[in-house]
Amino acid sequence: MAGRVRGSARALLAALLAPALVALLVAPARGRGGRGHGDWDAAAALPPLPPREDAARVARFVTHVCDWGALATLSTDQVVRGWAFADVLSLSDGPPGAGSGVPYFYLSPLQQSVGNLQENPRATLTMSLAQTNFCRKQGFDPQSPLCAHIILSGTVTKVNESEMDFAKQSLFVRHPEMKTWPSSHNWFFAKLNITNIWVLDYFGGPKIVTPEEYYNVTFQ
Repeated sequence: MAGRVRGSARALLAALLAPALVALLVAPARGRGGRGHGDWDAAAALPPLPPREDAARVARFVTHVCDWGALATLSTDQVVRGWAFADVLSLSDGPPGAGSGVPYFYLSPLQQSVGNLQENPRATLTMSLAQTNFCRKQGFDPQSPLCAHIILSGTVTKVNESEMDFAKQSLFVRHPEMKTWPSSHNWFFAKLNITNIWVLDYFGGPKIVTPEEYYNVTFQ
């Protein structure tokens, strides 16, 4: 008898909680890359994609509107030493509307990717418009080249004192939660020094953009 009562109580509780759980699962996140990310407004229209023939401008556009990317390093873990190791990292190239093109990160020595970078600072970063509403509205699959994404390679280094304030402002306005991360993790600001750029935004293979072309882009 007691077992039946407990079973009925659990069933009733599950029935009461089900609508709330469904709402949490399907509710859209706020901001472009997550909840409450800086000044990005999910209700606002994404600025139009630059002309696809202007690959350098497309690359800068993707870098600026993305809040995160996948960074690939070479693993130092003995089990997979020397193998490619990718991890998702939050990033920012500047406050909304004021991008510099430089991907900045907020890193901790406790992160496995950081351990890899301490031995070999070379890395490759991928960012995709799949994280925005652009590809969903157009019906583009994330792997489709029409869902523009870029690949940047270079070296990851700590930012110097002259860049510290800008890196901090860039990251904290887009990722305010970072301000609350425990100081015991010894967080520091870092950036990707870009040496190679590939743009995939149409059929026919990647477009090559030089760092000079990339950084010479200006936005109105």
